[in-house]
Amino acid sequence: MSTENAITTVRKRGILMQNAVPGGQGAMAAVLGLDAGKIEEVLADRSGVMIANYNCPGQIVITGWKEDVEQAADALKEAGAKRVLPLNVSGPFHSSLLKQAGEELGKELEQVDFSDLQIPYVTNVTAEYVTDITKTKELLARQVASSVRWQQSMELLIADGVDTFVEIGPGRTLAGFLRKINREVKVYNVGTWEDVDKVVNELC
Repeated sequence: MSTENAITTVRKRGILMQNAVPGGQGAMAAVLGLDAGKIEEVLADRSGVMIANYNCPGQIVITGWKEDVEQAADALKEAGAKRVLPLNVSGPFHSSLLKQAGEELGKELEQVDFSDLQIPYVTNVTAEYVTDITKTKELLARQVASSVRWQQSMELLIADGVDTFVEIGPGRTLAGFLRKINREVKVYNVGTWEDVDKVVNELC
């Protein structure tokens, strides 16, 4: 999409997500030191809480109604989690509580023109390749209320031979996650304009 449409759509997405659940009623927490499969097992019968982010081995984020997240935190500790840390966030992002926000975003996206894809990408909704641009609007709408399968997305790329990654933006959070997924890959960080020149010179 055009830069103008991208900026407008991102702003609208943020507003829809922020307004989806009244302040103080939702929560998120990072679960440390427990296998994703075990976390899924603990949450299986809890409708008010789900996995928000598969970040890396040993770090999963849960999301949902505040009370349900707190109760799940206790259950996850009993199941073997080393720590469950509440996150300082303004809402239960990437939970089913934001389903309506995703649907509203879908309506907004219907008004946006998309160009054909020049390069396939991996969507973190399914951790699969997308080669057909007609699927992108639906995926962007679904992503609002879906688990972010970042670890699985990176594992797919690495399995297909990708060995160099560039994190764009301040900090090295994603680079840290990627190191825990696979320490053999190269990870560059671009946080300033000076970094852009440095990384380009090293890679080109």
